[in-house]
Amino acid sequence: MTQTLGIIGSGLVGKAVAHLAVSAGYQVVLSNSRGPESLSDLVQALGPLARAGTVEEAIAAADIVSLAIPLATFETLPANKLAGKVVLDQTNYYPGMGDFRRADLDNGDLTSSELVQQHLEGAKVVKGVHNLGWHHMQYSARPKGHVERTTLPIAGDDTAAKQAVTRFIQAVGYDVVDTGSLADSWRIEPNTPIYFWPYVPDIAQGLTENEAKQAYLRPGQPISPTAAQQLIDKTERPSPIGGTLQGLPPIHVALFLELASADTVQR
Repeated sequence: MTQTLGIIGSGLVGKAVAHLAVSAGYQVVLSNSRGPESLSDLVQALGPLARAGTVEEAIAAADIVSLAIPLATFETLPANKLAGKVVLDQTNYYPGMGDFRRADLDNGDLTSSELVQQHLEGAKVVKGVHNLGWHHMQYSARPKGHVERTTLPIAGDDTAAKQAVTRFIQAVGYDVVDTGSLADSWRIEPNTPIYFWPYVPDIAQGLTENEAKQAYLRPGQPISPTAAQQLIDKTERPSPIGGTLQGLPPIHVALFLELASADTVQR
């Protein structure tokens, strides 16, 4: 039976996970805050397995709901509609971007996914597919057994939900390691060894800006499940907590700003 991924958010991350899902044979229902009519071009590009809907329609249709939204908007999520659903939390805490900042996150009282779980009481939140850039997320996927297949971490409190998310991630092209509970998910948050940089390719010196951008878009070296677990095991809690633009490759930031600006113009 074909499964359905419901996606809340249609930015760079939402588009990337949608492409992964349809390539793996999943039905996809895309949604955003602007309404289904704003998604017609994206749905057409994704093909017959994709359709647009309201947030509520995406949730209702989904076997797994992907949160491809800024963490700052988590309180807009309809908690009552998501009760009982497996929720793939792709959000990250970046307190330096915008005005979203919380003491409970800064102090380490909660992980960002525990905060999402608190709001989505009754949902089964699993942290995952959050620790690499949108481009590498889409184009680093490889079939099972491929020498370039790499590994992504997950964390969650519900065993069955983690199994469902693991099957999804494996189906779309990645191996998986289980980090533990949502309380343990700080080990895979921004500024940790498994976050972002392991998936980035080496960029040769002396390239022009355009050449460097093209080189950056290639996949990085694959990470085996054993190597991924070793990175996680040696993790110490970052201080301060949360990601920064300075903690990302400058080329990534330039590409992000370039594409985000283009997307804003298109809207």
